[in-house]
Amino acid sequence: MTRFVRWTALGAAAALLVTGCSGGSSSDDKGGRKTGRAQPSAESSGTADSALPSSLTSQKLDWARCKATADSSAPGSDWQCATLKVPLDWSKPDGETIGLALIRTKARGDNRIGSLLFNFGGPGGSGVSTMPAYAATTSLLRERYDLVSWDPRGVGASEGVRCRSDKEIQAAESVDVSPDTSSEESAYFKDAADFGKGCAKDAGKLLAHVSTTDTARDMDLMRQVLGDRKMHYFGISYGTELGGVYAHLFPKNVGRLILDAVVDPSADTVGHAKNQARGFQRALDDYLKSTGQDPEQGSQKIADLLKEIDANPLPTSSGRELTQTLAVTGIVLPLYSQDSWPTLTSALEAAEQGDGSELLALADGYNERDPSGRYGTTTHSQRVISCLDDKQRPTAAETKKLLPEFEKISPVFGTFLGWDTAGWCHNWPVAGQHESPEVSAPGAAPILVVGNTGDPATPYEGAQKMADELGKGVGVVLTWKGQGHGAYGSGSDCVDSTVNAYLLAGTVPRDGKVCS
Repeated sequence: MTRFVRWTALGAAAALLVTGCSGGSSSDDKGGRKTGRAQPSAESSGTADSALPSSLTSQKLDWARCKATADSSAPGSDWQCATLKVPLDWSKPDGETIGLALIRTKARGDNRIGSLLFNFGGPGGSGVSTMPAYAATTSLLRERYDLVSWDPRGVGASEGVRCRSDKEIQAAESVDVSPDTSSEESAYFKDAADFGKGCAKDAGKLLAHVSTTDTARDMDLMRQVLGDRKMHYFGISYGTELGGVYAHLFPKNVGRLILDAVVDPSADTVGHAKNQARGFQRALDDYLKSTGQDPEQGSQKIADLLKEIDANPLPTSSGRELTQTLAVTGIVLPLYSQDSWPTLTSALEAAEQGDGSELLALADGYNERDPSGRYGTTTHSQRVISCLDDKQRPTAAETKKLLPEFEKISPVFGTFLGWDTAGWCHNWPVAGQHESPEVSAPGAAPILVVGNTGDPATPYEGAQKMADELGKGVGVVLTWKGQGHGAYGSGSDCVDSTVNAYLLAGTVPRDGKVCS
């Protein structure tokens, strides 16, 4: 379980399913001004456009046919890749640089607006590998935009961080992430500390320079090098936080920004965990209703199953055991999309009969584990970015006091997300930067904020929180009464046409518009 359960997990889920495996705000949310450290403006930080060396702003991208992914290098593909040079440390723009991997496909039409930059979430999701797969959803946008994405610093081909080996990752799956005994608690926190040490060893000095603020500054340099006067951007899930931070730092450079599946910018570490417990429980309740079950009774049945698996892990056809941790992960994944709910039904029924194979396959999809036992590193990048961003470090004692509240919010997910607040950044090698991100953007052009009432990972309430913090006249809320993580391309003609009109024609909808 992770603080921002990632959008890119959907790609793994889709591949898995094809092969046949597979509101009120939180009481401790903060509104208005932040209590954490404010992020400096571009001007005060000394990294405004005029202050950057020409070696950065005048660099020419050497676009060439991609070799990174099968999708982008297939015969007839017109995807191109390049590397952008950015400062390792943005406080020293004349210093050491690192390379960021970019991917694009050029606009088809003659009436080109510019580049449309995509971030698919995480943090830690690879834009280079995801963009080609998402292109069909955005085919209409390609008429007037170059579709562009990238691997943010610390991700994938952009100095991607790997904190432990495949063997170590699999061994860690036996660690109980909701410890019930002192020995399990010790193992949990030791594993968390060991993970941080592995990240520090692999990343070195990069570990202190992978924050969301660093990436937002990378984006503005990207805008300049791509030749765009304004930033046109499509952020999904964590990408909405990144877009909000960009708007705060560079309000005058904001063009047409879409924020879909919105992270609550007013929440701190504990607030995010409570939001997600609430969101996933809400999605689970909707799933249970769709199967004719009472949500309270159905949730208790699943919670009881998880307790039984905790005591006696289930056998699987692969020879591996389904632990409680893997079972919860397997339940989370299908809640991302209503289309996957039947898969969850099948997996739960099999587990109740003593076979954990289907839930394990779902968990493997979430954890990016392929049949040969190789794991992806999205969660590694996710952790190094979020632990540099997040200043709050709850202790075990503080977490234990919060567990009853978490369990009340969600009898299925609450305990796991509660413990996550203490373990995720335990003994992290570098300090976090803020309690919550600053996204206020006075003077920016209108930003379209899209919320889905059934979103499990970024609950709907975050959309209004984001709009409020962007500021009056900036944040414009579009609501979809739907299910799943994200709204655009999810089956609503109303949502898709509204977003397309905003991006292609600059038509700003009425604030508060609802698509059912």
